[in-house]
Amino acid sequence: MGEMQLSEITIRAVQLEDLDSVTSLERLSFPAPWRREFFEGELRAPGRLCLVALDSSAHLAGYVFAMHLFDEMHINKIAVSPESQRQGVATTLMERCIAFGKEHEVTMMTLEVRESNRAAQRFYKSLRFKPVYSRPHYYPDGEGAIVMSARLT
Repeated sequence: MGEMQLSEITIRAVQLEDLDSVTSLERLSFPAPWRREFFEGELRAPGRLCLVALDSSAHLAGYVFAMHLFDEMHINKIAVSPESQRQGVATTLMERCIAFGKEHEVTMMTLEVRESNRAAQRFYKSLRFKPVYSRPHYYPDGEGAIVMSARLT
């Protein structure tokens, strides 16, 4: 009971009018959040996949911002609103990225995750991402990142 079925989630391309909600969720989700201008830049930049997940009330449930170049794709940002967590939103967003990657001949996907964020690391491992190496002091607060990658071929 109380769990939202995935059929109630709508995934679509990010639009300018989504950015206030995206920026609010970003601030809620990350200790060093991107500014709104960064997200605006992503919408205009070539080789980007920017998606929002909306719940049945058309409220922002999550987002993903990724970039792709040649045969590689990098997940820059992914977040899910607290009330939509553990309901498959992040999985659905990542599956869309993977499907997009396969359609566009991407062979490798990468991302960074905080060393302390064990739950996110487990989540990415469930999607066949493997830890590759760490980047010390990657985040503005000094925490290191673990770079993870997945082969799509």
